[in-house]
Amino acid sequence: MNLLKIIDPFTLTLIITVLLATFFPATGMWVGFFDGLTTAAIALLFFMHGAKLSRAAIIAGSSHWRLHLWVMCSTFILFPVLGVLFSWWAPVDVSPEIYAGFLYLCILPATVQSAIAFTSLAGGNVAAAVCSASASSLLGVFLSPLLVGLVMHVHGASGSLQQVGSIMLQLLVPFVLGHLSRPWTGNFVARHKKWIGKTDQSSILLVVYTAFSEAVTHGIWHKVGAGTLLFIVVVSLVLLAIVITVNTLVARRAGFSKADEITIVFCGSKKSLANGIPMANILFPAATVGILVLPLMIFHQIQLMVCAVLARRYKRQTMAAAEQESTLAAKR
Repeated sequence: MNLLKIIDPFTLTLIITVLLATFFPATGMWVGFFDGLTTAAIALLFFMHGAKLSRAAIIAGSSHWRLHLWVMCSTFILFPVLGVLFSWWAPVDVSPEIYAGFLYLCILPATVQSAIAFTSLAGGNVAAAVCSASASSLLGVFLSPLLVGLVMHVHGASGSLQQVGSIMLQLLVPFVLGHLSRPWTGNFVARHKKWIGKTDQSSILLVVYTAFSEAVTHGIWHKVGAGTLLFIVVVSLVLLAIVITVNTLVARRAGFSKADEITIVFCGSKKSLANGIPMANILFPAATVGILVLPLMIFHQIQLMVCAVLARRYKRQTMAAAEQESTLAAKR
């Protein structure tokens, strides 16, 4: 099978962006320029997120409180516990920043777009996915920096509260403004979904370039070799497999429907690159951001590839179940 067909175009673009930052990092006066441009791009990104989220979708999905409760537990309890245990275990001698990066990854909220997209593709409960993924993203603005201060021992409590304020200003305020602007922007957003998707990706790429430019100037590739990259890939696969397995077992033992199980699996196993990198720029020293977000970047691509395969499998199952039900109904 052609490797280019397995890796999605955004993944390839992300790799090219990292290479661009490696060979042509922003230095001198360009550092301030890209910092300002990145802040503006992230504000636009979250403004568009808010504009895309309809009030009807929130109301339709909000009644599934048991589903949302478990997704929040998976995102903000199960993942962090696994991250803490892994960092404490530290089975391989790699840079401490790599373990810190995995711990940071585990603290982050879920994605919004890909969780909803995979749930829809697999035949899950899309309304609940919209509500659950959006709630996770919003809660992450408050919980993730507090968990960083609590678990990673990077900042004191007062510092974490200050960072919550900074993150709210940069991420939550544009999101709320975007949502409030829906009467004027809703139709535009609906008509230009493809263009807005490109805006999302461009914002992330800009943040990645800025973060890696800073990391390259501080010698990231002297700390990270091929063995470390392979280690990150293996750990990401194991971490994702554990979380998907736990979510699947919980959904089935708790008596959720197949559609709700799909929603739990895809909303409870994702970690957001769009939230994670901007937060890292606020929470950590600029010199360490590049290496800290490396596990997140690799995990993000792996979760997309694994969940694409899983979504197609779920789709076959739901289609087969629908055909069987249709056949039984015809016999009656």
